[in-house]
Amino acid sequence: MPEGKSALVTGAATGIGRSAVLALARAGYDVAINYASSEAAARDTAAEAEKLGVKTLLVKCDVSDEAGVRAMLASVGEAFGHLDVLVNNAGTTASWKPKDLESLSLDDWDRVFAVNVRGLFQVTRAALPLLKKGAKPCIVNTASIVGLRPGPQPLPYAASKAAVVNLTKTLAWNLGPDIRVNAVAPGWMEGDWMKRMLKDKYEDLMGKRAKATPLKRVVTADDVAETMMTLVESNRFVTGEVIVIDGGFTSST
Repeated sequence: MPEGKSALVTGAATGIGRSAVLALARAGYDVAINYASSEAAARDTAAEAEKLGVKTLLVKCDVSDEAGVRAMLASVGEAFGHLDVLVNNAGTTASWKPKDLESLSLDDWDRVFAVNVRGLFQVTRAALPLLKKGAKPCIVNTASIVGLRPGPQPLPYAASKAAVVNLTKTLAWNLGPDIRVNAVAPGWMEGDWMKRMLKDKYEDLMGKRAKATPLKRVVTADDVAETMMTLVESNRFVTGEVIVIDGGFTSST
């Protein structure tokens, strides 16, 4: 049995990734913190995690780069020796004008799929030897509500998250019984991501979404991390599932 608990979180500098790192740290996991460009934010996240008494490892890597991914997992192996948890959270999106298909760049389309879909697969595949050394290992993927139902988000982002939903289920079939694979699908979430999407309409539209939600607020990154931790620490007979985190909005519309 490996000593200590360890995890890797991709896209861990900010948002859901940061909240996942801190939730894992509070549960006693040493955490490898992956980032692609936000080094300062990643260092801040690592510092906060270390205050909770765990070890951290900063690993810069674009998850769409296969060689970089292999090198990242080699570093994680040297530092921790095994993995109990992999959180595939790294993601990107594209800009577009809603309902105007010509406004989409195919280069942006390819980039979104390279990070959100191929990147998830590459990290998972490279992590398997370390996960197989872990205790009751599991994987949690970050999907999105737009991977399950239509929305105003850019088409490649929505399609990529639908692919994450499918990958979650097919990986669960392929990696069982040793490794559980589940996903979370957040709804509209407060913070910088939605601010970039909604721009000057952020406050108005988020307020309207909160009023239309049975729990009367929108999702937070901490809400998502909390649900991730239930999939990590509990629900031992759950795999291949996608947990919607939206305060009941989709069930009431």
